[in-house]
Amino acid sequence: MSIRHPIISVTGSSGSGTTSVRTTFEQIFRREKIAAAFVEGDAFHRFDRESMRRHAEDEARRGNHHFSHFGHDGNLLEELEEVFRSYSEEGTGRTRHYVHDLAASQHFGLPMGSFTGWEDLPAPTDVLFYEGLHGAVIGDGLNIAQYADLKIGVVPVINLEWIQKIHRDKNDRGYEQEDVTQTILRRMPDYVRYICPQFTTTDINFQRIPTVDTSNPFISRTIPTAEESMVVIRFRDPHGIDFPYLLSMISWSFMSRANSIVIPGGKLDLAMQLILTPMILNLVERKRRAE
Repeated sequence: MSIRHPIISVTGSSGSGTTSVRTTFEQIFRREKIAAAFVEGDAFHRFDRESMRRHAEDEARRGNHHFSHFGHDGNLLEELEEVFRSYSEEGTGRTRHYVHDLAASQHFGLPMGSFTGWEDLPAPTDVLFYEGLHGAVIGDGLNIAQYADLKIGVVPVINLEWIQKIHRDKNDRGYEQEDVTQTILRRMPDYVRYICPQFTTTDINFQRIPTVDTSNPFISRTIPTAEESMVVIRFRDPHGIDFPYLLSMISWSFMSRANSIVIPGGKLDLAMQLILTPMILNLVERKRRAE
């Protein structure tokens, strides 16, 4: 953790909705005139799309059918930890972009599934904002979580997560459903080992729960809407959280445990604005006082 160079880390699985959460943070940064350096977790994949496919096939021939982007070997996690360390100490670091889709391909002038070159983070900035798979990893000799000042988990129930991933990969990235299904199966051991444990260390988890039937996510024709969902918001340390204020501001919300509040899915952006804005301002204020 760093007073002078705070880091906000948003962690979630593929298809969990971290990109939508990034939009909310961007709104807060813009409104409060906070300069942020952005780091995308996918930039630290070890292989581009075609190399990843070949490498997974090679691993499968050797008997490893679970090589995935969720695991250590599929990512440059030491390099990611170094970016967190470097920013927390000096406000510097290097990153790149992964070209996910056609829009990004046209923007960067590169083929889908490739990487841009490495470049320095902009400077000076008020905070570093990370969004990706591994923003709170501890284990395998790594402790990325130690550098983040505010750790956010985005964790829909797993059937909903799969529905969102299937629809995104089919509609936005052109994958066949069978390919997406096989990816989900291949990733499962790494999901259990690397993804899930992070959500015990996050400061706040946002877990969306559909209120419609998602029993078989592989045949769902639509993604449950926000209005067809509830969101459980869990605080690791509830001290200092003004629950009566949140309950009064968010219609139809209620507390399910001493550290958890449940809200209608359509109120998620409002809840994030109410909860996260003072936390972000506190980080920035501490930084400015220290300087």
